[in-house]
Amino acid sequence: MYFYAARQPILDKNKNLFAYELLFRDSIDNIFPDIDGDEATSKMIEASKFNMGIHEFTGNKPAFINFTLDTLIKGYAGMLTNEEVVIEILETVKPGKKLLALCKDLYEKGYTLALDDYEHQGVWAHFYPYVKIIKIDLQATGVDEIKQIKQAIEKFPHIQLLAEKVETHEEYNQALELGFEYFQGFFFSKPEMVKAKNLSPSQMAMAELLYETSKPEMDLASITSVFERDVSLSYKLLRYANSAMFKRASEISTIKQALVILGSAELKRFLGLMFAANVNPDKPTELINMAMTRAKFCEQVAGKMNAPLDTSLAFLTGLLSMIDAILDESLESIMEKLPLAHEIKDPLLTRKGVMAALIKLVELIEHAEWDKTAIVMEKLQLEKEQIVEAYNEALAWSDEQAQQVT
Repeated sequence: MYFYAARQPILDKNKNLFAYELLFRDSIDNIFPDIDGDEATSKMIEASKFNMGIHEFTGNKPAFINFTLDTLIKGYAGMLTNEEVVIEILETVKPGKKLLALCKDLYEKGYTLALDDYEHQGVWAHFYPYVKIIKIDLQATGVDEIKQIKQAIEKFPHIQLLAEKVETHEEYNQALELGFEYFQGFFFSKPEMVKAKNLSPSQMAMAELLYETSKPEMDLASITSVFERDVSLSYKLLRYANSAMFKRASEISTIKQALVILGSAELKRFLGLMFAANVNPDKPTELINMAMTRAKFCEQVAGKMNAPLDTSLAFLTGLLSMIDAILDESLESIMEKLPLAHEIKDPLLTRKGVMAALIKLVELIEHAEWDKTAIVMEKLQLEKEQIVEAYNEALAWSDEQAQQVT
């Protein structure tokens, strides 16, 4: 069984992953409807307790989950541990004595409380002793109001501000200057600035290998030659081939042996992951994790379509769909430099065709735009169950792989 939810990363001011917000909808019978907050929260709790644990979905990071007054009264928050959840009180909940008593009780039990989409009212001051995080929608809240909120919480230094809907690096920098500690939005998955960037010899070697492995018939001698020219890359290949996840009976000691035993599909995955993870080490790890999730999602869904796509090419296309953000350079410029098959380049540049539609599908899931997701699935003739399963498995796989390649 699976959660039917998107997870959106929350980063700290150093762009390290702090937590995820889980954006839930409904059961497998109807995944993408508009349902009220009570039902969404109750189904999330049910899924986490009786199906798949939250830790498996969030990679052991805390999960921000929305709670309504009714779900708090029913005690649903207490069904989750105070280590795995941040209780996010929806903006639709009105401050009152009942809510205050509930917040105090949860605070005393060690839970972290957050106020969602906060709009400043004096009455919220009664809640400040028990609230750890205040979430502010940057798109709906002006600088003057943010300064007013900061002034109101001055006597409560334990309260930290979280900026929501941070879509650009300019907004991130502005929020940073205003004293925000946490940031939610997709600013980190877009290029910071367009600039020319030369790839190192090792990065060019990986790009050359991506090209060689995207050919219909791989030339083992050429691929071995490229590896032998780069000591660092060879070491990483041997380390990967000998890693515990493959459960080898004996150690692999040569480049050729590693290539033969890994096989074409696994080699393509290794090269794609190495390129994404190492091409710009200054980038947030969550960006690389998202690229890995897209890659695995596209690979899995490509093989389930009525007219199946090449799963290896789908994997690489999904992985490289975020390469502009990783390199901080325009996609057009990057594609000119990288020797990649047209089957990979064209969907990324033109945003047309079936492969491009798969990229669009996973983007919509990331943003929890469920209505649009349903439209794309219908066009691709994909079942909701397939998509939910592929997305959840891709998240779990990317979390595991992130530990292997970093």
